[in-house]
Amino acid sequence: MEARAMVKHIRISSRKVNIVIDLIRGKKVGEAFAILKHTPKAASEVLEKLLKSAVANAENNNGMNIDNLYVSEVYATQGPTLKRFRAAAMGRGVRILKRTSHVTLVVKEK
Repeated sequence: MEARAMVKHIRISSRKVNIVIDLIRGKKVGEAFAILKHTPKAASEVLEKLLKSAVANAENNNGMNIDNLYVSEVYATQGPTLKRFRAAAMGRGVRILKRTSHVTLVVKEK
């Protein structure tokens, strides 16, 4: 049995999200919440909400026990990139890439 939750179009690049993801992969749910609570990264807030959603899906949709859950897989893929221009010297424009990401989190019961 597994329960999953997804969030799409987060305005953080997938490289930055992967730093926090590597901290919680394979951990029990309670330990993962503690790690996310004390990690000073922007992605930790988003991942904490996503983990809460996955745990709620596991409990309500699949009838799993919360105490036995662990983060089995979590990954971030690149989403669409917003392309913007910024004024530069001598009348030029410089492209700014605002990257987004899609994150999937799966919890399983031991």
